[in-house]
Amino acid sequence: MDQYHTEEEDEVLPEMPVSPTGQYFNSSALSLSILAVLESEIPLDDSQTLTLLKDVFLPINPRFSSIMVGDKNGVKKWKRVEVTLEDHINVPSFPVGMSPEFYDECFNDYMTKISLERLPLNKPLWEIHIIKYPTSNAAGTVIFKLHHALGDGFSLMGALLSCLQRADNPSLPLTFPSRESSSKRDGKNKGIFRCLGQVFSGVANTVSDFGSTLIKSRFTRDGLSPIRSGGDGVEFRPSVITTLTFSLDHIKQIKAKLGVTINDVIVGVIFLGTRLYMQASSSSHDDEQQQGNANANATALVVLNTRAIGGYKTIGEMVKPNSEMPWGNQFTFLHITIPKLKHSENDDQTNSNPIRFVKKAHRMIKRKRNSAAVYLTGRMLEILRKFRGPEVAAQYVYNTLNSSSIAMSNLIGPVEQMALANHPVKGLYFTLVGGPESLAITIMSYVGKLRITIRMEKGFIDPPKLNSCIENAFDMIFKATVDNTPPSNT
Repeated sequence: MDQYHTEEEDEVLPEMPVSPTGQYFNSSALSLSILAVLESEIPLDDSQTLTLLKDVFLPINPRFSSIMVGDKNGVKKWKRVEVTLEDHINVPSFPVGMSPEFYDECFNDYMTKISLERLPLNKPLWEIHIIKYPTSNAAGTVIFKLHHALGDGFSLMGALLSCLQRADNPSLPLTFPSRESSSKRDGKNKGIFRCLGQVFSGVANTVSDFGSTLIKSRFTRDGLSPIRSGGDGVEFRPSVITTLTFSLDHIKQIKAKLGVTINDVIVGVIFLGTRLYMQASSSSHDDEQQQGNANANATALVVLNTRAIGGYKTIGEMVKPNSEMPWGNQFTFLHITIPKLKHSENDDQTNSNPIRFVKKAHRMIKRKRNSAAVYLTGRMLEILRKFRGPEVAAQYVYNTLNSSSIAMSNLIGPVEQMALANHPVKGLYFTLVGGPESLAITIMSYVGKLRITIRMEKGFIDPPKLNSCIENAFDMIFKATVDNTPPSNT
């Protein structure tokens, strides 16, 4: 047995308290994890796994060699423990000599299986799964399962990226796309009246957004629809995980034409695609009822990172004291209403202006960023935790997730191809598991492509139909914005 014995073993470290968000995400009400998937171009050789985990992965952060415990006052802290690496490594066995399509099914079933399993609390909250069989997408696949209590997507994916190197030149650092908007006029040449206007609108937005968040989380929720089953215990039901890949250059063309962000474009595509799916999924032959089902009230819970990110920072920079982008769970939720399809007597199908979805996403996200509701929500959760305990605060977070139709999050990946122990990484994506929503969508860029990962409740949402609707939405928006001929998806 290869055991990694950390310093200060079995000691509860006072300098390592579990953050409030970490407590919310590892409670009886909620247990969220991130699945990060690396697709290899060549067959996997796992002979270096133990060495890499011991020498590279564990030293990244003490939390990777700690468990969550309560002290004598009931306050949760991280406690260093002895790590038996073999207990964290899983290498499933499938029938040999089968086709890539056969292994696609095996891989999908395995992803469903591990997405339903909670990480055991008696050992550090992470594990690695090595799939040595060739699928349609890769010669081999590595899956990292990391509990959200360890950190947010930016922290955890940053930790994984620090274990990889540039495939072309390992001595050079990874580079990442710029986060700047095409419309970078904001913040320049602002007069006093414009600044005052923004202050007043910010106050109004804060009152409106905080009030609507309270109502949404405590008293109301989206109704039943083709993308929301509304059943109890959705987080314990099997799910299907699929991915779509789009050219980042095509998305940048739309971005430049409309003067928005890449995030705005992809949110608009997802909004239009889900509305098209809701319409296509209606079994009614009554046009009026079908329109009602397609335009049922629906909201997306969009996760935004609250760090002042101007670009990727290394793990070493994140864990420094007083870091501008510290390790941890530094994010917030925004409720965004999904725009409805418009109809008129002249419409031959469903929607006369697909660009409207991108522009509306841009306006809504920009408006909600000019609001202190995010801060107030965080303060309210902290008050709940102090006076009623972390379980009550965790239940509030659960209700917030459960009240919406879609959970969405995105991350920026590197421009260059990476390699893990001399295995070129062909594809990279992630998803969030353990949440109570029927539909969760995550987005990540990598080497000029954007990968959309869709996790949907099995048996309730039709994966091929939803994928097709999102692809059609992208083609509609591209055609209406850039060219008369839609691009082919990669």
